[in-house]
Amino acid sequence: MGLTSEERLRAITVGGPAPLKGRVQLVEYDLHWPQLFAREAGWLRAALGRRAVRVEHAGSTSVPGLAAKPIIDIVLVVADSADEPAYLPALETAGYLLRIREPDWEQHRMLVRADTDVHVHVFSVGSPEVDRMLAFRDRLRGDDTDRQLYERTKRELAAREWTYVQHYADGKTAVVEDILTRARRSPT
Repeated sequence: MGLTSEERLRAITVGGPAPLKGRVQLVEYDLHWPQLFAREAGWLRAALGRRAVRVEHAGSTSVPGLAAKPIIDIVLVVADSADEPAYLPALETAGYLLRIREPDWEQHRMLVRADTDVHVHVFSVGSPEVDRMLAFRDRLRGDDTDRQLYERTKRELAAREWTYVQHYADGKTAVVEDILTRARRSPT
């Protein structure tokens, strides 16, 4: 028998998952989010140099006009995300903390900063998840109908009670897949 959603979350979260205190909070788009991304991207590039193969703003804060949780999501591509010694010590020195380690899903790692609402999603060169995340972002940036659909879905889900933020994120899966299907058929 496989793991439950909560068991899996406990298995991949360094230090254990933090339960939500209240509901997921969405805020209106903030014109400062691109500046916050640029600052973080600069810190990541400074910490890693050429080991930072690609640094991209992703997630809802990267889509002008879209309400979002006020957390800057960053896609960081390195040569091999499973090779933590090649990049993790430099990021920890720069103030980032490893929170998620998913060896069974694209060797994904997620780091946070204690002083800033930022999630750095680390993937290896060639990971299809990078293209998927950026295709979704680009579709929302270029298609008003899909952006509005996604925002309505987020607001409906945010109004519910969730134990963990990940459960809220999982609730968006169907609409994300629908939007990605349209993006593949007709790139914006």
